[in-house]
Amino acid sequence: MSLSIVILAAGQGKRMNSKLPKVLQPLAGVPLLGHVLNTAHSLKAADIHVVYGHGGEQVRAAITDPSINWVLQAQQLGTGHALAQAMPQIADDQTVLVLYGDVPLTRPQTLQPLLDAVTAGSVGLLSVKLNDPSGYGRIVRNNVGRVVRIVEHKDANTKERLIDEANTGLLAARAGQLKQWLSQLKNDNAQGEYYLTDIVTIAVRDGVNVEAVQAPSEAEVLGVNDKVQLAEVEAHLRGWRAKELMLQGATLADPARVDIRGEVTVGKDVFIDVNVVLVGRVHLADGVRIGPNCYLKDTEVGAATELFPNCVTDRAVIGPECNIGPFARLRPEARLADHVHIGNFVEIKKSNIGSGSKANHLTYVGDAQVGSGVNIGAGTVTVNYDGANKWQTEIGDNAFIGSGSMLVAPVSIGAGANTGAGSTITKDAPAGKLTLARARQVTLDGWKRPNKKS
Repeated sequence: MSLSIVILAAGQGKRMNSKLPKVLQPLAGVPLLGHVLNTAHSLKAADIHVVYGHGGEQVRAAITDPSINWVLQAQQLGTGHALAQAMPQIADDQTVLVLYGDVPLTRPQTLQPLLDAVTAGSVGLLSVKLNDPSGYGRIVRNNVGRVVRIVEHKDANTKERLIDEANTGLLAARAGQLKQWLSQLKNDNAQGEYYLTDIVTIAVRDGVNVEAVQAPSEAEVLGVNDKVQLAEVEAHLRGWRAKELMLQGATLADPARVDIRGEVTVGKDVFIDVNVVLVGRVHLADGVRIGPNCYLKDTEVGAATELFPNCVTDRAVIGPECNIGPFARLRPEARLADHVHIGNFVEIKKSNIGSGSKANHLTYVGDAQVGSGVNIGAGTVTVNYDGANKWQTEIGDNAFIGSGSMLVAPVSIGAGANTGAGSTITKDAPAGKLTLARARQVTLDGWKRPNKKS
């Protein structure tokens, strides 16, 4: 029996007070809907349908997954009506799993029992025990514990509101049965909407067992309706991901102050200090130390390398036993070999830095090939841009670049060459020699400093 997943994502999200549709609100750097789609893909669904409405074109423009079948709900008449829009495109013999675009943390292993229930001939329903179920629909069971119906909070009587088992809205059933039940829904309720949850009563009436599977935690089924709830969900996700890193072998100075916004892997004895943000694909090898306030995006860090505080890396590869920062920036295509030192206020962009080379202070290296054992003095700039094109600088092994050197690309500094401090090098500097390029120093008598205009 193949699986079709329908994601209901048509809500307006007025309480967000945002121009951004609710399902596009960012959670760990990914839209809420993106998290739900990741779950859907992990369940190996044959097809995925997303029911959209408010801000629909904006949603479709932001989510470019080609596997999605987009279904428009032009009028928002309730969850039952939303699901009905997608059902004509689903064969009767398929299993349908209903997810929500604003419930981002439900894990695949939590949803699997719902699918297993359908295989056994039941309807699978995800419920959760809540300390305060206010606002949620309640799972009503008979005296032998079987689910008989769901009552929405606004329609519940005093006794029903005391029930602590709440409906999450996530369910699975055979498509053919769903189509029949959806056609029988009525909107005679306080909201005047077609509730998807009413199919539980219809299924029970038809003699179909409803298997309510309880979620292992409230966090997995939290819906997001405002920025406060978004922050709560973010905190849960941050905690889960921090725990995963610690189980891999990382030490976190404070797990509550590390943001993991991607796929992060770590080796043994990695240390991550506070306020570190890890984005995209990040790998930290054995013994890496990341100082406070660092931001790493799509970065690979070799064993025993240390990033001192306040460093930024983006699509960079850093070799083993390097020292980076503090306040260093590695831009895309920066590749550092082993034992490289990049110091404070040094920026590296689209450059290869050889083994044991150093740029310890106030330097920009862009579009460059730097050999091994090179020392780049403070204030050095590879002048790589002429206003229209980028040009490359080559620095040979064991070269020494004097402080304040301007290397005007395209230019080559030979192996073992020195450039004098304050030189502007516009022609190739030969290997093993000292090259200077300075204007004659002049002192002007009678010169007076300009006065500020009043």
